Amino acid sequence: MLQKLYALVDQTTSPDNPDALQFQEALLPGHLITVFLKDRIQDWLQKSKRLIMEEITKNKSFELNNSLEIRKFLSKYTTSVGRAIETLIKVGRANSQSMLDLPQREGMTIQAERLNFHRYISHFRSVHRGSSFAKMRTTTVRKLLPESWGFLCPVHTPDGEPCGLLNHMTSICRISSCYNSEGAIKDFQKIKDKLLVELVRGGMIPLLPKMEHTGPPEVLHVHLDGCIVGSIASAKIEEVVNYLRRLKLLAHPATPEDLEVGYVPLSLGGAYPGLYLFTSPARFVRPVKNLVSLPDGETRIELIGPFEQAFMEIRCPDGGDGGRKKEFPATHEEIHPTAILSVVANLTPWSDHNQSPRNMYQCQMAKQTMGFCGQALKYRTDVKAFHLQTPQSPIVRTATYKKYHMDEFPSGTNAIVAVLSYTGYDMEDAMILNKSAVDRGMFRGDIFQTECIDLSAKRTENVPEIFAKSPLSRDTDNVIDSDGLPRVGETVVPYEQYYSIYNTLTGAIRPVRLKGTEPAAIDYVALNGTNSKGSLQKVNIRLRRKRNPIIGDKFSSRHGQKGVCSQLWPDIDMPFSANTGMRPDLIINPHAFPSRMTIAMLIESIAAKAGSVHGKFIDATPFASSVKEDGENRCKYDSIVDELGPMLASYGFNHHGTEVLYSGLFGTELQFEIFIGPVYYQRLRHMVSDKFQVRTTGRIDQVTKQPIGGRKHGGGIRFGEMERDALLAHGASYLLHDRLHTCSDYHVADVCSLCGSLLSATVIKSDTQKKSKRHLLGVNTVRPAKNFTCQACQTNKGMETVAMPYVFRYLAAELAAMNIKLDLRLSNRREAPPSNESC
Repeated sequence: MLQKLYALVDQTTSPDNPDALQFQEALLPGHLITVFLKDRIQDWLQKSKRLIMEEITKNKSFELNNSLEIRKFLSKYTTSVGRAIETLIKVGRANSQSMLDLPQREGMTIQAERLNFHRYISHFRSVHRGSSFAKMRTTTVRKLLPESWGFLCPVHTPDGEPCGLLNHMTSICRISSCYNSEGAIKDFQKIKDKLLVELVRGGMIPLLPKMEHTGPPEVLHVHLDGCIVGSIASAKIEEVVNYLRRLKLLAHPATPEDLEVGYVPLSLGGAYPGLYLFTSPARFVRPVKNLVSLPDGETRIELIGPFEQAFMEIRCPDGGDGGRKKEFPATHEEIHPTAILSVVANLTPWSDHNQSPRNMYQCQMAKQTMGFCGQALKYRTDVKAFHLQTPQSPIVRTATYKKYHMDEFPSGTNAIVAVLSYTGYDMEDAMILNKSAVDRGMFRGDIFQTECIDLSAKRTENVPEIFAKSPLSRDTDNVIDSDGLPRVGETVVPYEQYYSIYNTLTGAIRPVRLKGTEPAAIDYVALNGTNSKGSLQKVNIRLRRKRNPIIGDKFSSRHGQKGVCSQLWPDIDMPFSANTGMRPDLIINPHAFPSRMTIAMLIESIAAKAGSVHGKFIDATPFASSVKEDGENRCKYDSIVDELGPMLASYGFNHHGTEVLYSGLFGTELQFEIFIGPVYYQRLRHMVSDKFQVRTTGRIDQVTKQPIGGRKHGGGIRFGEMERDALLAHGASYLLHDRLHTCSDYHVADVCSLCGSLLSATVIKSDTQKKSKRHLLGVNTVRPAKNFTCQACQTNKGMETVAMPYVFRYLAAELAAMNIKLDLRLSNRREAPPSNESC
């Protein structure tokens, strides 16, 4: 450590970057739970020990040999351990006094949502840097560093606050563990002992019994899992490194398959030199081809880590040598260029032809699509699930699509898309959908929402409740069945009763009504358990709501081209092709392409058209044209269009995918040829039915008398200062008065024009306000007008009614509480009468 410190001061060594992946490891769930469980058990033992010591000091006759007494003290805090582990798994909060050497206490868990398979699999490949870094103003922790190549995906990270902090492992990256490839637990001590023997055989001088005081450049130290175990002469260290890699390829028991051989060579101003060996778990590793020829002549796959990768010579499989000099030949080769991408990023067809931000958007939107969330959807009771009724398999797909069997979880539809400016309803990323195609089932879906009813948790005063139907009810058309639960398949409208609860003490039946504003169908009822007497206590009721595409719903292609439906256009008014007579299912604006440069979407349209007429799937794996075998390119064509164009031309289509269209409104030929073809489109979960917010009258705040906020409670949308400024700039002062006064907290107050007081008005009780004889007999009477007088002036001559916001009256009351009087000066203000008292 001192030698490295002196080298850093002399500027012969560069400082280590703590944000680089080569100096980091993953915090695995098993390790976190183990450390947290150890901490909780230690805390439990300390509390139990304290109780026993207090009992010994109080009670002299207490015996430690009495197991019953000891068990009584130990069981006092036993439940706290289980509750803490349950909180860690459920909420992700690790409450500990020692902080477990972690920078954060919350956000330790991610709920594995089954919105679709893309989202589900991404949760298990995600790596979060930590929520504490999200609050930092510096951006150095978010940067994409070259050390992450092949381990963390450069595309699959969200935009916004967690950008660069929430990353995803590449498709071939994995984490080293305590198990070997055969599933047996590793004996790390045996591995270290055997590895030390091989190092000594290769020429290492062990640390004991004699310590080597010489350092670089003559001698380089050998580190094994952070501990110095010996030293090797600089002239022999490369031979030792090659010897260890050869043993690793031959599966020698001394070198595990995930052994990291980090050789840092001598340099001026670079990293501190030495041989760093790692065998511990929780490290990132990935496979590459080792070009060193073995006795059998075969190329072997080697697992490497991020530390050693920075000092290795690895070439890409493009036939080139990456600009290397002859002195530094390549020793390893990448398996495929797509190895740098995550599973979700690998599903984007021809992503190498897109702008990078569009690929990032697609990684996020692929996890928000409606599709098949699971094969066992019939028996699942997720809190919220989305289901697409008629999904399709994409015609254009990557090799990863088949590898991960994504056809079992489809998430979109092959829609005929025309790139055309038609009717003006397609401006600003809006799109026109064919109404007839929607009626035939395109993009139709359902939302499943599950309500979990646990009567044992809602029990009050130990009064048991069960599900039951009132015996007096003879309504056979009712949704509620004889057991008090809803019938499967019935449709329930808002505020209709759909299950009932029976109170066993009072015998009262309490029906429960459906909340919300849209009808739902009872899709599934699951019985979860009974109490000790056998009565039903917990059920899950799954509701199904239809969600057909309407204006305002969100759609996107697989290239980050997202937009909302602006119009459901009749089929007879859509343009039709002169060759086939086909009408497009979807029309998008051509202005979506120039600035975003999503060329892969245009290629996908040509390829899908060629694949559909030839009846085969088209491989759209990124960087496929760059891969060369034995110096020859796999692809016979110079470009993808040159390969797909003849396929279209053989069936009479244009070489570049354009067609002549006729207007559906006028029947005339459109002036230019239109680019049209199938594109795989996804329906996203963002629907206008879940987001629209409208309010006429409803609940108000009890203090300010203004409408409450929030869509869930039927509240309004806040009309803030910026909205006020916009209306003032337009001169719409009456509309401003309507929004901020009439429709908000309109209030009529009685004000004394003599003293200007808003709070001193009191009601004068007269004989006419007393109950009349007719009112006592039950006959309605007209309520007489109230007479007000000013309590301060002791007269009612100056009382006026003024319309004002109620919050202004509330402000006057708050100021009066601080002994500040608010004086209102009315336009028709009267002077106060002279006082009769002499001065």
